[in-house]
Amino acid sequence: MPALPNILLTGAAGFLGSHLLEALLAKGYKVIILKRSTSNTWRIPHLLGQVSSYDIDKQPLELAFEQQNIDVVIHTAGQYGRDGCSISKIIEANVIFGVNLVDACLRHNVKTFINTDTMLLPYLNNYSLSKKQFVEWLKQHSDRIQVVNLRLDHMYGVKDDDNKFVAWILSQLKENTPEIKLTKGEQKRDFIYIGDVVSAFMITLDKRRDLPQFSELDVGTGRLVSVRKFVERVAFHYKKSNPKLQTKLLFGAVPYRKDEAMSVDVNTTGLNKIGWQSKVKLDEGLNKIIKE
Repeated sequence: MPALPNILLTGAAGFLGSHLLEALLAKGYKVIILKRSTSNTWRIPHLLGQVSSYDIDKQPLELAFEQQNIDVVIHTAGQYGRDGCSISKIIEANVIFGVNLVDACLRHNVKTFINTDTMLLPYLNNYSLSKKQFVEWLKQHSDRIQVVNLRLDHMYGVKDDDNKFVAWILSQLKENTPEIKLTKGEQKRDFIYIGDVVSAFMITLDKRRDLPQFSELDVGTGRLVSVRKFVERVAFHYKKSNPKLQTKLLFGAVPYRKDEAMSVDVNTTGLNKIGWQSKVKLDEGLNKIIKE
């Protein structure tokens, strides 16, 4: 049996990265993480003693590559552009840092780069535009390093940030907020539980030798659900254990964003071919986060 590859993971303190870190360590991978000295590691304090960690605001990026024999990079770090984040900071986080990472990979003969992308169209916001720009850089250099670009729509699960849509809805319900103002909710999205997303990354890592030099794989359930139905299901399940809930859902109180995407095109055939499929149904996933 071949030795497991050494993994460099970015974004390990984040929602996806923390769940992925736990899964990688459970499988016996040696994991090197990049973070900042100021990163909030509340999700992973029990894991920090099991990894080699580099603070990229205090140490050169190159140091991790010089000191560790890195085989695969899994890049989950990103800047969503919330809370008034400037365009330059979004580009710095989502494009320039990524390009610097690829540069280091090429200098140190890293074999595979697994990237976290979005299904959002590039014109929708600065975040989606920056993510698509970085993918173009990956394509440009995929003749020298294998690239697997995993495209996500709406993942949800335990330990998510409260400013994310699903976690925000749940936090409003927990506070019994009198009203939650929403759009009409006609947009259709592919809501996928974090455990299924992690399993998609893990099987991609395991089956990477079966993939071409550049591949794009959609990570989703393959089932589109309207935002309205999703929010109503969250409220329904929450109210079952909290019958005193009085919160009213005001659909149509907020206009759609300019150029709002009303649907997404999710094609999971690529992942299905290497043996992956989503397992957690919507109601099951919602019960998991409500019981958190």
